[in-house]
Formats: sequence, structure tokens, C-alpha cells
Amino acid sequence: MSIFTLVDHPLIKRDVTVLRDENSTPEIFRNAVRRISNILAVELSRTFHLTEKQVKTPLEVTTGYELKQEVVLVPVLRAGLGMVSGFIDIIPDAKVGHIGIQRDEKTLQPIEYYFKTPKTINESRVILLDPMLATGGSALGAISYLKKRGTKEIIFACLVAAPEGISKIEQYAPDTKIFGAAIDRQLNDKGYILPGLGDAGDRTFGTL
Repeated sequence: MSIFTLVDHPLIKRDVTVLRDENSTPEIFRNAVRRISNILAVELSRTFHLTEKQVKTPLEVTTGYELKQEVVLVPVLRAGLGMVSGFIDIIPDAKVGHIGIQRDEKTLQPIEYYFKTPKTINESRVILLDPMLATGGSALGAISYLKKRGTKEIIFACLVAAPEGISKIEQYAPDTKIFGAAIDRQLNDKGYILPGLGDAGDRTFGTL
């Protein structure tokens, strides 16, 4: 699992516990997702490249920095939307695209129904946002669609990952780096993560 980075942080462990708790309301759940996303954004951005720029302080001119590459956030609809605000907090100049992929509950295969991203996505560093990395099918589908449109650098950020999903991405998209807040035990026979946290989209938007 060399492509996977577990962001091992006390505050993340606290908030993953909040996400797992079936008694957490949508408001509490959303706030925990945002806090975890803040930390994930800080950690995965350590590899970003900078360019120097001159900036005038109230006292003199000095050297400062700005991001070399444009960053595009691409949440997988709809659950990925809950992670966007946390990443925007840390990378406020990021652009946001959207990809709609739903899982066929019988075949567990991904079905694309929407795709909209900035035209400059082929020149940008793309952060794909999806709370759950389960079978890996939806993640691979999203990665494939992005690559077909010219994306060269993709980072996948999730809240909870199953070993099966990590292995699938490592096998079929080994150039994709994954950052996650937790690795869970396994998938059940329906493709849900155990112990997991339920359906992230339903719990974010209160549609249980």
C-alpha cells in the first residue's frame, strides 16, 4: 500500500470517531468532515511546488511565494461535496469541478452521469474528493475520466478507505497518491466498509 498515506493525527482520530457514531446529527457530521478535510488539505499540499514573487511590506520589499500550479478540487457527487469547504479553507484560490458517479448496487460498477471541470484541468494539480474508498470502482472511474481529459497529476483524498479499494487503485492507477484519515478492516458482501461510518452522502445531507 505504498501509494496510500494515512494522516495519523490526534484530531483526525477524534473526528473520525464522531463520523462513526450513529448518533451524530448531519450538522455534527458535516462539521467533523470539514475539520478532517482541513488537516488532509494541509498534509497533502506538502508536495506542492512554489514560485518566488516580490511583495512589498509596510517597511520594505521582500521575497514571498505563490503556488506554481493551479489546484482544481473535483468532488465526486454527492458525498464529495462535504469535503470541498474544508479544502477551500486551506487552498482558497482552488477551482472546483464536479464529477457525478453512482454505483450500480447489483454489479457494484460505477456509472458516470455528470462531468464539469475547468478548461485548464490538464495543466492543474487535481485533488479528487470522495469520503469513502470502498471497492475502488468509483474512484477508478473518476480517475479514468479525468485522465481522458488530460489530467496528469491526481491526488485522491478520502475519509475512510478499505484495503480492497487501496489495492485496486494501486494495481490500476499506481501513479495516483491517496491520502486518508483511516484504513478500515474490510468490505462486507454488499461492498460497504466495515466498521465504516454508513453512507457518507446520506449522513452529510440528512437523507437517511
